[in-house]
Amino acid sequence: MDQQDFRASPARPSRKPERLLLVLFLFSLPLLNPWVRGDGVGYYAFARALLTQHNLDFAEDYRLANESFRGQRIDENGQPRSLFRTRTGHLENHFSVGPAILWTPFLLLAHLGVLLARVLGSSVVADGFSAPYRITMAVATAFYGFLGLVLAFRLARRYVEERWALLATLAIWWASSLPIYMYFNPSWSHAHSFFAVALFLWYWQETGSHRSLPQWVILASITGLMLNVYYANAMVLVVLAIEALRQYYLVLRRDSSLPSESIPNVPELLLRHSIFVMVLLVCLLPTFITRYLIYGSAFESGYIPLRDWNWFSPRFLAVLFSSNHGLLTWTPILILAIVGLFIFWRWQHGAGTPFLAAFLAFYVFISCYPDWAGISSYGNRFFVSLTPLFILGLAVFLDRTAQLLRSRRATLAAACALLAGFTLWNFGLIFQWGTHLIPVRGPVSFSQIAHNQFFLVPRQLSAELQRYLFKRKAFMQHIEDRDLQQLKNNPPPP
Repeated sequence: MDQQDFRASPARPSRKPERLLLVLFLFSLPLLNPWVRGDGVGYYAFARALLTQHNLDFAEDYRLANESFRGQRIDENGQPRSLFRTRTGHLENHFSVGPAILWTPFLLLAHLGVLLARVLGSSVVADGFSAPYRITMAVATAFYGFLGLVLAFRLARRYVEERWALLATLAIWWASSLPIYMYFNPSWSHAHSFFAVALFLWYWQETGSHRSLPQWVILASITGLMLNVYYANAMVLVVLAIEALRQYYLVLRRDSSLPSESIPNVPELLLRHSIFVMVLLVCLLPTFITRYLIYGSAFESGYIPLRDWNWFSPRFLAVLFSSNHGLLTWTPILILAIVGLFIFWRWQHGAGTPFLAAFLAFYVFISCYPDWAGISSYGNRFFVSLTPLFILGLAVFLDRTAQLLRSRRATLAAACALLAGFTLWNFGLIFQWGTHLIPVRGPVSFSQIAHNQFFLVPRQLSAELQRYLFKRKAFMQHIEDRDLQQLKNNPPPP
């Protein structure tokens, strides 16, 4: 990408926006919900089993999981069903190992603290399930989500005024699906995926197309982390593919208008890209090894085989507009963000093309996935990975809109009012989804949602929020009971 393609940041950018983000993050920590539930059982099992048992035996994770996860996996004797044993004798765990990698430094400290406390007489169990471990896991997830927000803000600030980058960061933070997976379901992988993608895009942008060999090694390591965390993030690598194609094109064309030292020759390009691939493969060893141990093949994901995907009947419209967790129907603020990505593409081809291509590649990929709706999902949870692009897109949308209007102050006020409206709507919808006023699986009724937003949510929000903050255990058990009742009334297809 050409360096002239973006608006240069100030030599010493202000730290005030990041301090504001930090203050808001610290104030948001009481929202953390340190439970391990649903998909989170599989993600957390990698960290817990290796830390406390030093193996990949997930039997205890299955037995102590929430009822809706445990029900089909545990028999009447409290033993894992043989159906969930793989050919290697391990319990099936198709969830990625990346979140466990990110949790491990924090959990190691928690484990050492618990062991020390036990020496001093504490009765806290050092099994990975007790409160210190779960709280540490939740704090770590939120911390990675916060780092992702800071990186996404810095990425957006390179192209637009700081005020619009900050406003977009705040708006996407609270008006998208991110809060669910950063606070309410911290054992799931989506906040980690957001962080990893933000780190990748930020470092790719910072190092430019003429990065050194050490920088290629670092970029490959970041890419390995990003793919270890979430396999679908492979679609984001389209930014590297477009960069490489452009470089090879310039070399072959031998553009005389560019200085010769700005274009590496073909052997240099091949060396850099080969080193990137080799380092990436090494960094993917955690995924390959765990897949091999569990499934007997390093390339077995445990997910729906690619041959069974909807390659010839992708659900393009449903992914965006379905009442079954459609991306735009559940999180309408992303309409502005996606429009902003297209504006950015028209305005800055150098960076806009790979960023827009990454979004489109991810969108097509999810549209072909048989479980494109995410089953139990707030909005379309898969797209939480693309939060850095949505923050950039919304920032560009606000910046370009402001340039069309005469009064910047009036524009800022109108933007704040609009984004506050999106945020309030999202809070109400999160409340409905979290308390099971609407189904967490399958289609929802938008007329019911609208009715609830104006009549039920205002009446119940204060009392339920107090229960969430001060009587968390009973509140979460109530939610689990309602979820089980909904599953009983509307069982998922076999």
